[in-house]
Amino acid sequence: MKFEKSQKLYNKGLVNLVGAVNSPVRAFASVGGNPLFIKKAKGSKIVDVDGNEYVDLVLSYGPMILGHRHKKVQKAITKALKNGYSFGASTKNEIKLAKIVCDAFPGMDKVRFVNSGTEAVLSGIRLARAFTGKDKIIKFSGCYHGHQDALLVAAGSGLATLSLPGSKGVPEGAVKNTLIAEYNNLESVKAHFEKHDDIAAVIIEPVGGNMGVVIPQNNFLKELKDFLETKNALLIADEVMTGFRSTFGGAQELFEVEADITCLGKVIGGGFPVGAYGARNEIMQEVAPLGGMYQAGTLSGNPIAMAGGIATLTELKKQNPYEQFNAVAEKIEGFLKVSAEKYGVEITVNRFGSMINPFFTNNNVTNFEEAQTSDTKKFAVFFWEMIKNGVFLPPSQFEAWFLSSALNEKDLDRVSEAIDAAMKKVADSF
Repeated sequence: MKFEKSQKLYNKGLVNLVGAVNSPVRAFASVGGNPLFIKKAKGSKIVDVDGNEYVDLVLSYGPMILGHRHKKVQKAITKALKNGYSFGASTKNEIKLAKIVCDAFPGMDKVRFVNSGTEAVLSGIRLARAFTGKDKIIKFSGCYHGHQDALLVAAGSGLATLSLPGSKGVPEGAVKNTLIAEYNNLESVKAHFEKHDDIAAVIIEPVGGNMGVVIPQNNFLKELKDFLETKNALLIADEVMTGFRSTFGGAQELFEVEADITCLGKVIGGGFPVGAYGARNEIMQEVAPLGGMYQAGTLSGNPIAMAGGIATLTELKKQNPYEQFNAVAEKIEGFLKVSAEKYGVEITVNRFGSMINPFFTNNNVTNFEEAQTSDTKKFAVFFWEMIKNGVFLPPSQFEAWFLSSALNEKDLDRVSEAIDAAMKKVADSF
């Protein structure tokens, strides 16, 4: 497999792009080598500029849940394009998509569309502060909620990949109201409440997808919500990644917990830049123009994104692929474990619905500290061997793999063969 054209584009991109990329994880910093440049995608496959075809388990980090360029989504987008790209005014489809989203989340009466998951979380936190009149926020180590100043503390994913504890350019004052707790450890949350009486909310990824698919243990989410109710603090669920990926709705349904504020993105735009935050009426009444919490965006509710989102969610509900997702994820987990045992490689595999991730460690992974026991050098070898055998993965140990309903048995055979070759390469290299 050759990567000559990607190499040339990388060198060219260095001139006017920062690191030749527009998002740090794309730089392949943790796996070595230079990033791949993509030309096109269709269904379960993605093709780079050198013509190499891969089974895609990145799926734009989640939103392409139906696979790339699904015919019904493509049709809806093409139709919307004929009417215009952006109006700076309201459209009918905003109302239609809002109803689909609200109907999928029992605790959501109203929703506000924005342009990214980062913007959704930023707004959701502002809303929590406006509703409670308190300032402090608790987040969990390893959970990533976008690149806003206040949350660039103990984040996972890209920051973990680059070994950065935070970010330059973030003043101390910006994070003074951010407290850090340990995922799956309710006592670490309670400890903050013992010291502070001005905590507005706790924000959490119901399933940690930015430290490599970490699942709540022993009713952690339910006990967290129950505790917060005793403290008059809100629970903010960042379902930007998990929304619509494990059920038609969010992870909250499966874990039988109802967040006060839910943040969404990815799937609800069908591949276009979109985000959303929503809550019950009494909370959303705080948002302008109904209340005093100001948040606005010229491109919010963009008509093309709304069309793509409606088509995606409508088709997703029709397909109801969630049993299929679980079955496919179970198969991939089996491929990983069988190959790892065959070649004597220590791994732990976590999965949730259509999200899965192997950790190169023999430890259980239930929080960020445990995730960091993974051997990232082994992952780098594994990653490149998977690439060379035609499977496109996120270039980070701490990013989830995603499944689409477009995957077929032939794709799974290819994934199985690639995993076997990659595990052998890891065993031979260490």
